Amino acid sequence: MLLCTACLVGLQLLISCCWAFACHSTEPSPDFTLPGDYLLAGLFPLHSGCLQVRHRPEVTLCDRPGSFNEHGYHLFQAMRLGVEEINNSTALLPNVTLGYQLYDVCSDSANVYATLRVLSLPGPRHIELQGDLLRYSPKVLAVIGPDTTNRAATTAALLSPFLMPLISYGASSETLSVKRQYPSFLRTIPSDKYQVETMVLLLQRFGWTWISLVGSSGDYGQLGVQALEKQATDQGICIAFKDIVPFSAQVGDERMQRLMRHLAEATATVVVVFSNRPLARVFFESVVLANLTGKVWVASEAWVLSRHITGVPGIQRIGMVLGVAIQKRTVPGLKAFEEAYARADKGAPRPCHKSSCCSSNQVCRECEAFTAHTMPKLKGFSMSSAYNAYQAVYAVAHGLHQLLGCASGVCSRGRVYPWQLLEQIHKVNFLLHKDTVMFNDNGDPLSSYNIIAWDWSGPKWTFTVLGSSTWSPVQLDINETKIQWHGKDNQVPKSVCSSDCLEGHQRVVTGFHHCCFECVPCGAGTFLNKSDLYRCQPCGKEEWAPEGSQTCFPRTVVFLACQEHTSWVLLAANTLLLLLLLGTAGLFAWHLDTPVVRSAGGRLCFLMLGSLAAGSSSLYGFFGEPTRPACLLRQALFALGFTIFLSCLTVRSFQLIIIFKFSTKAPTFYRAWVQNHGAGLFVMISSAAQLLICLTWLVVWTPLPTREYQRFPHLVMLECTEANSLGFILAFLYNGLLSISAFACSYLGKDLPENYNEAKCVTFSLLFNFISWIAFFTTASVYDGKYLPAVNMLAGLSSLSSGFGGYFLPKCYVILCRPDLNSTEHFQASIQDYTRHRGST
Repeated sequence: MLLCTACLVGLQLLISCCWAFACHSTEPSPDFTLPGDYLLAGLFPLHSGCLQVRHRPEVTLCDRPGSFNEHGYHLFQAMRLGVEEINNSTALLPNVTLGYQLYDVCSDSANVYATLRVLSLPGPRHIELQGDLLRYSPKVLAVIGPDTTNRAATTAALLSPFLMPLISYGASSETLSVKRQYPSFLRTIPSDKYQVETMVLLLQRFGWTWISLVGSSGDYGQLGVQALEKQATDQGICIAFKDIVPFSAQVGDERMQRLMRHLAEATATVVVVFSNRPLARVFFESVVLANLTGKVWVASEAWVLSRHITGVPGIQRIGMVLGVAIQKRTVPGLKAFEEAYARADKGAPRPCHKSSCCSSNQVCRECEAFTAHTMPKLKGFSMSSAYNAYQAVYAVAHGLHQLLGCASGVCSRGRVYPWQLLEQIHKVNFLLHKDTVMFNDNGDPLSSYNIIAWDWSGPKWTFTVLGSSTWSPVQLDINETKIQWHGKDNQVPKSVCSSDCLEGHQRVVTGFHHCCFECVPCGAGTFLNKSDLYRCQPCGKEEWAPEGSQTCFPRTVVFLACQEHTSWVLLAANTLLLLLLLGTAGLFAWHLDTPVVRSAGGRLCFLMLGSLAAGSSSLYGFFGEPTRPACLLRQALFALGFTIFLSCLTVRSFQLIIIFKFSTKAPTFYRAWVQNHGAGLFVMISSAAQLLICLTWLVVWTPLPTREYQRFPHLVMLECTEANSLGFILAFLYNGLLSISAFACSYLGKDLPENYNEAKCVTFSLLFNFISWIAFFTTASVYDGKYLPAVNMLAGLSSLSSGFGGYFLPKCYVILCRPDLNSTEHFQASIQDYTRHRGST
């Protein structure tokens, strides 16, 4: 309450000072006032302001020669027409008349003075201090205007404590929508919030991400630039250069020359100019003077259709002009109303009575001197703005219609307080010449913009409507085929700091702006997501991507499939070996008591053939997708089977040496070997040792199916985890030691009887075994691909085949093809020859 009281005391002092210095020797023109049951106030810039230094708090005299503002004049007449139409209507306010008090607000001081006059009570010219503002009843109920954001903010702040409705036809700043600061403010022009969003969408539509931004001093330009910079930056658009045209700017001065130089140096093709009309004029005169051409100028609604700007000499050479404009509306009968006003006899201005103080800004000498030939022409931009003022008058009338209960056909004539009218204006919803008039919670209208382009193709300036912008949310609808770009081949001009990267190349920012970057290809295994062009994303575990990729691809899952040609060959070879082993076992069983079978080991041969068959069976585990049983058995079963075969081979060779060489030299050892079944004991112990190694391997380093991702970027290798385990190495080394032992024993028996001499064949088979595994490990060290299991299987198959071929095939040959050598007499003769040879040596 103290704050409010202090504010009102300040207002009273201020209005007293204003009146003291605002008296004029001429009475207000009758065109500025109209008596009525309820009064409205209108604030219009009938004259342009005068930039001068003031040393006293006096109101600027608006009615000065050479300062007439045609645009403000049309707004002034639109309000007068609206009030006249409403008073002549029998439906809207049937038995009530509206009056008005109109003021010329050519300057800030004139605007403040007019606002204080609005707040003054009827009769005495002062603002009364009272505790209950709800009961404050000034002579004016609502205010139409003023035109600019700066003046509207001042007026709205002064009227807010009284909740007097203020409906502006030209103030578009977003800050005025803040109801906490300006609770009684409404407007019939769209908020800059939507204008800024429309501009950003326009920039995005044509891919302009590198722009210059120029605004005018004052709330309209500076707040607009601030909002545009924020929204543009949020949408990925960078500001190459930003500046404000000051109030004091003059064409050719140092400040404007520096601004033009910076604009020319900036690499941005697109320049957004968010400016009021007077400073936009200064700016574009400077652009023409600096010969700044070849750019695209994006215009705000304040100047895009203004003849004040299009009339700048040489402006047609500056480049392409696109802009956001208020949708064209027409006030029916306004032109005829102005013509009638020009023809009317207005008489000479009357002097002010000495006993009174007349307002200095309710006079327009130029207006009173107009004739049908000298009156200002009503053009498109002024008509659209005049419609906003006209609409505001009707919004107040409809609010009064509801408040006074005029729906019954008769309006009540009770006292009306401004705050009551404000409530009703917020609720209005009516059609005015096919346009819906209503306000949202912020006091903003439901309207839209046109997107226009300047057209200099004809002898005179005109514009083309390219599309429209509607909200909310803001959406852009543009017919691009209507646009005639100034560039070659009618191509859309580019305005980017760096050109787009190729697919799969990330942007590496250089400098301060994210729009300026270098292009670097994404590495293998990463891709560039379109939602983040500045960072390559890693592919998923089951995916891969080549260098410079924009997407990831599923990895190919590979294993040694049975359907492949290589698999068919190996399967056939292994199956053949297994059949040969079974056939040999049958052959040996049929000829079990023959000398050849008995000399080969008799029943021990079946253990050797069984172990080879077990090893051969384990090789089937290398085909198809690896499974847990296959991984557990394929290497371990092979290692154990081959161990049994090598143990039998070793002990067989060793036993022949003992029989032929040490039975007479070491009879005790020979008897002990025979009596204790040394051959069988050795095979058991040797096999048990390998079995222990394999069990430890399976328990500690359990081979399991695994998906290998590291070797090949585009493949998932299905394999068993055995090749790099310690258990596999121990099992292989153990078989290597047995192979060396078997080789040594076979070599020692190289001079045995011919039928018992197996050194050559066994040596060959063991050498082939060594070569097979050396070849496998050599291949594994340089190749890690899909066919490594096939190489492993081939090495195992070679080992088994060499063992079978070196030991059993010669004996099968004798049994089948040389039965004469498979006789007791032949074997005895062979032994006798060996004995005679030993005796002679």
